Amino acid sequence: DRLMTNATIDWDKKIAPSAIYEEGAVVFPVLHGPMGEDGSVQGFLEVLKMPYVGCNILSSSLAMDKITTKRVLESAGIAQVPYVAIVEGDDVTAKIAEVEEKLTYPVFTKPSNMGSSVGISKSENQEELRQALELAFQYDSRVLVEQGVNAREIEVGLLGNYDVKSTLPGEVVKDVAFYDYDAKYIDNKITMDIPAKISDDVVAVMRRNAETAFRAIGGLGLSRCDFFYTDKGEIFLNELNTMPGFTQWSMYPLLWDNMGISYPELIERLVDLAKQSFDKREAHLL
Repeated sequence: DRLMTNATIDWDKKIAPSAIYEEGAVVFPVLHGPMGEDGSVQGFLEVLKMPYVGCNILSSSLAMDKITTKRVLESAGIAQVPYVAIVEGDDVTAKIAEVEEKLTYPVFTKPSNMGSSVGISKSENQEELRQALELAFQYDSRVLVEQGVNAREIEVGLLGNYDVKSTLPGEVVKDVAFYDYDAKYIDNKITMDIPAKISDDVVAVMRRNAETAFRAIGGLGLSRCDFFYTDKGEIFLNELNTMPGFTQWSMYPLLWDNMGISYPELIERLVDLAKQSFDKREAHLL
């Protein structure tokens, strides 16, 4: 019955953080998708008063949601691939008409709040689009339909808290038409070109936009910013990945290795950044 009252907590009976985890411990939440990089684990760790590597609750949850991310980045003046947002309960026929008015086939349909290309489909016509929407709504109540573009996929690594630094870009070179879950994790049908073979002017735009995007979402620690570079010379920011793959052969650590920061040193820097953001966060709490 005490749970339903406004009774105050006896401070001398609070559980000390040292009773939960080893003093000086820092969590590295290398987790992907819902409950991993969407702010849930980050919130849990903050309740436990545990330092952790990477973005906080707000920036993690924001970057996980594709529709919200697009709207924030648009407000920061960063170009996005044209899209239509659809919410469960919308008139699907009317929304398909809107897609066909604003976009051209092929289009990509994506659950707004999923990772690793889960639930994403490519559609070449209206019937395929209807099927794609049905699939996407199995994973989320909000869906993004995005213009398909003929583009190279270029990625930039980010490191820092409020003084974020970026890497030279790297390129994902695919042997498949659509970089889906299987291509990413099972079939191993990709290679990486580091640094990417693009002009200095394009490099400068991508690095600047990546750093701007990181600040726009309130990012901390690390992120990988993924761009589309079209055959028309357009640069679109596709997504911010707040917890990129972190094996020794993943793009993010390889990008920093190309900048002269080894894998062990990168981990040490991220742990230091985690401690800094933890100390600042705790200093503001009573």
